[in-house]
Amino acid sequence: MATERRQSSPSHQRNAPASGSRSTKPEGGKSPNEGEGSRSAARDYNQRTQRFIHEGRVGQSAEEAKRAVESDERDKLEEAERVGRGHRRT
Repeated sequence: MATERRQSSPSHQRNAPASGSRSTKPEGGKSPNEGEGSRSAARDYNQRTQRFIHEGRVGQSAEEAKRAVESDERDKLEEAERVGRGHRRT
């Protein structure tokens, strides 16, 4: 069985740096931009969430949220949520 050689598609050529251009990668060869789905951001979020849980702050935060929703602050919170939802990408 003969192996076929694939040609690179034009979309890959668009992303290639122009000849003579400088690379944005640091000395180590890894780009500081991890792109969408950043592993370091996910790791940081998970660590902070675990710390929040282990420090026993969940119940306290839930009570504060409940008080805010049941107070005069409710209208402001609902408006902020509405505005935030309006900024979502589709």
